[in-house]
Amino acid sequence: MTLRVDRVVTSGTFSLDGGTWDVDNNIWLIGDDNEVVIVDAAHTAQPIIDAVGGRKVVGIVCTHGHNDHVTVAPELAEKLDAPIYLNPADDVLWDMTHPGVKHLSLEDDQRIAVAGTDILAIHTPGHSPGSTCLYLPEAGELFSGDTLFSGGPGATGRSYSDFPTIIGSIRDKLFALPAETKVHTGHGDGTTIGTEAPHLEEWIRAGS
Repeated sequence: MTLRVDRVVTSGTFSLDGGTWDVDNNIWLIGDDNEVVIVDAAHTAQPIIDAVGGRKVVGIVCTHGHNDHVTVAPELAEKLDAPIYLNPADDVLWDMTHPGVKHLSLEDDQRIAVAGTDILAIHTPGHSPGSTCLYLPEAGELFSGDTLFSGGPGATGRSYSDFPTIIGSIRDKLFALPAETKVHTGHGDGTTIGTEAPHLEEWIRAGS
């Protein structure tokens, strides 16, 4: 079977620290005609279920615990009979949206097998304590959640986030990947590692 990546975009709100913002989220489906991993579970379940199209769901992997990325994770888990994965450092955020709902731990360097290949979890704290990027070495593709965007790092001006930490994660873990690696982001358009890496120092100057 041919490995493929599909994108679903859903719209809703992100809330933290007493504020609420309208957001469009990217949900990524990694798999083939038989099985799939869902990356993030934003806002509305049905468009994601439609994109799954009856395939076996190996897991629902949340890149981090902000409510807009985990909104319908329990609903998807029930309807698609699939486990939820989240780095436990983000349980404090998960519990704001889904208190008492269990999930499996997503650990640094953990591998999730799907469609004859492995997805590698890379713990990249900063945007949140448990933020995790997912790397598909075979395809040269990275799913960065809200850690790395086209034009800079994810936001760190809210609770449980830290600018020096996200810079360290991007520099040491993401920019160590091949320059041609495609980056699929949690919001907006994608980019490549090679496009973003030359701008690290200006991000540091702007954020310090």
